[in-house]
Amino acid sequence: MLTIQKKLSNLFYIVLGLPSTAMGFALSIQIAVLSWILRTKYNLEIDQIGIVWAAGPIAGILGQPLIGLISDKVWFWGGRRRPFIIIGGILASLMIFALPNIGLISRFLGDGSIFGISTLMAVAITVALTLDLSINISFNPTRAIIADVTPAGTPRTKGYTWMQSVSNLFGSGAYLMGALIGNYFLIYAGVIIVFIFSIGPLFFISEPRELKRDLDAAGDEIQATKTKWGELFKLYFAHGFSWLGIQTMFIYIIAFIEQKIHPENANQTGQMIGWSFFILNGVGSIWPAFLLEPVSKKIGRVNTHILAVASMAAGYFGIVLFARNALGLYSMMTILTIGWAAVVSLPFAIMSEKVDKSRMGFFMGIFNLSVVLPQLVSSFLIGRIINHAADKSLIFIISGSSLAISALLWILVKDESRIKK
Repeated sequence: MLTIQKKLSNLFYIVLGLPSTAMGFALSIQIAVLSWILRTKYNLEIDQIGIVWAAGPIAGILGQPLIGLISDKVWFWGGRRRPFIIIGGILASLMIFALPNIGLISRFLGDGSIFGISTLMAVAITVALTLDLSINISFNPTRAIIADVTPAGTPRTKGYTWMQSVSNLFGSGAYLMGALIGNYFLIYAGVIIVFIFSIGPLFFISEPRELKRDLDAAGDEIQATKTKWGELFKLYFAHGFSWLGIQTMFIYIIAFIEQKIHPENANQTGQMIGWSFFILNGVGSIWPAFLLEPVSKKIGRVNTHILAVASMAAGYFGIVLFARNALGLYSMMTILTIGWAAVVSLPFAIMSEKVDKSRMGFFMGIFNLSVVLPQLVSSFLIGRIINHAADKSLIFIISGSSLAISALLWILVKDESRIKK
């Protein structure tokens, strides 16, 4: 074990967050490019794009808990999380490379249909499924490993907030590449970044061979070593409504931009998406370590999260009211940043102290269902509604309502950090 890990230095927290950053970067590419490339290059309808987006989450419903359960029990290649991070990183890199080549792959396979689906749709679904599944395969272990190597309480909260600060910083870089240089440059740069950030940090992180239960200051097992299923279900529902709104934005923002802002061409549409998500992640990278962590110490993680999620709901309604040009959209995106920073960091720390640490991988997999199930609802149900809606502002009405419901549901979740005080 290196000294930086023994001392839990800031450098170690940065290194510890890089594997998750790699998967976040891959996800940023998927968000920036997938809908854009399917819409502008392959002329798919909005509801068809939703179906392509649904492929990965369907596989992830079983894949995430299964990978988590396996990673809790196995040990090979020098770790329990390490092998799945490596496999997922390599697969994600390959599928990112495949994204701009969907048409080429489709032509290679020949025109026609596969199981009643056009070859183009079949290839798009396969690439999206494999990309999303590979991200999910790695996301679970990259988050679980933080709980494995940090003690409960403030150090673990710091692990997840630093993870998200670094991830948001690089995620914003992904969107900036797309906005300034173009999505194709982003894709090919992403292949290299995802591969290096997935595998490189693993040489500096030593995993414990046995997952020990968390102890309090007196050396006794803390209450959270026994899984609190009732609290978990409250958390899952609250978190799920957050992601229902966020996934709706990610998948369908292109329809809002096309109707309300009227970009001149496909490249300008891609740039607007890039700038929007650059702001979301760039400004959002500031908040986890420098706002959410210190505020959580004062008012608790759950209260901090409630305020952040409520602010995100307000931002979505602001888009409906004020985003009639690019500047208006970008201004409203800044309001979303605190909620976004909270959603992708604080719930992991909150959840980690409500479960048996020796089964953290499994519970991270179950926790992911509160992300993928809302995405399926957004892909299959909301996609059809939006496709037939005359006013695409409905996208952000749905998003804002979902985040408002989420904030109310989070009120029901107990804050273990406040209870301990």
